[in-house]
Amino acid sequence: MSRQLKPLQALYFTQFLSAFADNMILFVIANLLRENGFSPAMLALVSISFFLPYIFLAPLVGPFADKHPKSLVLVIGNLIKAIGVLLLFVIDHSNILMLMLSYFTVGVGAVVYSPAKYGILPELTRNEDELFHANARIEAYTIFAILTGIGIGGAVASMTSPAFSSSICLIIYLLSLAMTFFIPRMRGNLSIRYAAEARRFFIDFQQLLNRPDTCFALIGTGAFWMSSAVLRVAVLAWIPIALDINPQSFSVSLILATTSIGIIVGAFLAPKLIPLAHFTRSLTFGFGMFLIIVLFPWIHVTFIAICLLLLVGFMGGVFIIPMNTVLQEEGKKMVGSGKTIAIQNFIENFLMIVGSGIYYLIVYVGVSISGAIVGQGLLLLVFLMYLVKYRKRITG
Repeated sequence: MSRQLKPLQALYFTQFLSAFADNMILFVIANLLRENGFSPAMLALVSISFFLPYIFLAPLVGPFADKHPKSLVLVIGNLIKAIGVLLLFVIDHSNILMLMLSYFTVGVGAVVYSPAKYGILPELTRNEDELFHANARIEAYTIFAILTGIGIGGAVASMTSPAFSSSICLIIYLLSLAMTFFIPRMRGNLSIRYAAEARRFFIDFQQLLNRPDTCFALIGTGAFWMSSAVLRVAVLAWIPIALDINPQSFSVSLILATTSIGIIVGAFLAPKLIPLAHFTRSLTFGFGMFLIIVLFPWIHVTFIAICLLLLVGFMGGVFIIPMNTVLQEEGKKMVGSGKTIAIQNFIENFLMIVGSGIYYLIVYVGVSISGAIVGQGLLLLVFLMYLVKYRKRITG
């Protein structure tokens, strides 16, 4: 056990550092947009560039992680992310396409990195019990990284210059890269052929969609992350306007981080509130999430806004966890856990692009941020109503 503890601990730290910087860089980009006179809606447009690699590279990154030593893939992923940050030092910040290129590059690194961080766990553990605990720990480190990346990372980015905060992100990615050298480099499967695996990806995709419970879970989790991605961008623009807070105040990112706290609480309580045998009951909390979202335009008191963000996070956590559990358990039996995650990432990021695109268009035509938030809530409602109708295929 002691021989494996050090590599696992290195993996936890490299994941924490990489995920922390992934969340902090959004605030760096937001500050660059604000300094160069772009509207808040442009952050949604730049965010789309981060999601695109998850669509185009989804059929290939899983096989890439399996074909090569996974610790090497982690290095490559972090290196690409670091290159994305380095671009911020040399590009013209007044050119939106250049900012999108930078964030796109970080997204390429993220999609390369993702399957390796999970796929390496069986190689570093000796039995199912160790693997279970390792999975739990890496998820805990990821959640903590998201929370601190939005809260602390966002606060640092808001209080310092983009050059300084970009440097911090670069250093964190390089530290994450350095930690991977403490992880053993085990041989991959060189017999893997990308063309065959890409074809298999779409066959597995169809297989998961053809089964009612996994299809329900794929659409439900995709709808959740679509709403979360858009809300993160929209609320970042909404807080200074509605609560009369300086956009560069560190309190903006701290307020936004309360949503993540709510998700953690909701995820913890979900097994007690929703029996897995009746996982479709989580739809109730999806509707609760919708109702809270459409309340935001009428809120102008910071304490109430924080409470609503906590509540919407809680509702979202209870909404997504049962579906995520069913998808992972059934997907593992049908096509394998790694392929299920790849397909889930594909759908989630496709819907995040759709949601971000709709949000951008709504704001572009002159609708207020508050109106755009309501629009996003209505889009979530469309998915929820479809799932209500689709549930009959599962419950009979």
